[in-house]
Amino acid sequence: MINAAIVDRRYSLSMATLRVHLVPNAKIDKVVGEHGGAIKIMLRAPAVEGKANAALITFLAERLKVPARQIVLVRGQKSRDKVIRIDGLSEEDIRR
Repeated sequence: MINAAIVDRRYSLSMATLRVHLVPNAKIDKVVGEHGGAIKIMLRAPAVEGKANAALITFLAERLKVPARQIVLVRGQKSRDKVIRIDGLSEEDIRR
């Protein structure tokens, strides 16, 4: 029987969800601003075979100082408009 009062501290209940508009094949990697309510990010990686998606996860991990394994591409694998989930950070943490 599992005691509901015991909390497993390995798993964090906080998570943030970001909407991202990705522009591949850019000259430099940078956050540009906003595009239709999403964060617009330009990356040098091409939009072929998931390279831009992998570059986006690496870029966000470096900028937010979290391990890449905490960043999950929820929606938009083949689209410029993406939804990203970041485990272990709240939306307030990301805004800082």
